[in-house]
Amino acid sequence: QVQLVESGGGLVQAGGSLRLSCSASGRPLSTYTMGWFRQAPGKEREFVAVINWSGGITDYADSVKGRFTISRDNAKNTGYLLMNSLNAEDTAVYYCALTRFIGGSVTYTARAYDYWGQGTQVTVSS
Repeated sequence: QVQLVESGGGLVQAGGSLRLSCSASGRPLSTYTMGWFRQAPGKEREFVAVINWSGGITDYADSVKGRFTISRDNAKNTGYLLMNSLNAEDTAVYYCALTRFIGGSVTYTARAYDYWGQGTQVTVSS
């Protein structure tokens, strides 16, 4: 069993930045592919970014490409999502998640993930 805890969310002005962290416990983070998802009020949970076990392969949703950066530090059992140039459309609860799938389009879907954090709220004021 793996426990995930997100942190780093908050209120930020449009154009600002935040860095989310996802701390894992229970099993080595290096065993898993990590994804970040978000869910805005009244909307479905959507894929944001994914990173493979080593950190060497990343991919992003088109809506965040060039603004967000996903990374991980397996030695610290922690993953990160750096978010720059935030806008009001980025307002959502952000979740980190882990899957044993090593890659491919399946990792863009929430159903592929076995473990989820509780989420952290990000609010961007315009």
